Amino acid sequence: MARKQGHNKVVFEERVKNEINIALRRSISDPRLTLVSVTRVILSNDYSQAKVYWDTFDSEKRGDAKKAFDGVASRLRAILAKELDVRHTPQLEIIYDSQFEDERNIESLLDKSSKND
Repeated sequence: MARKQGHNKVVFEERVKNEINIALRRSISDPRLTLVSVTRVILSNDYSQAKVYWDTFDSEKRGDAKKAFDGVASRLRAILAKELDVRHTPQLEIIYDSQFEDERNIESLLDKSSKND
């Protein structure tokens, strides 16, 4: 049986997500990241690793945004260290979140199947 996620972990994940989104708007001046938003953060149980999921409003610029994230990941971690004021800042693993594309694909498949019936 899966362990229930603690309240503090959920709050800290949300805080990390918000701080990264703020940093993308205020501290990171890379134009490739202007239409990018962090959708969710998942922390490891010991808080040492954070999977940061992001999406962009302009899907054509996804590759550029990925390259930009690769370049600013260490800077984002430094900003987090300053803003979060915690003893250990988690390592960031930045991952594209295809959740919305997957949702659109499923909806189109369902539409096609319902039209065929």
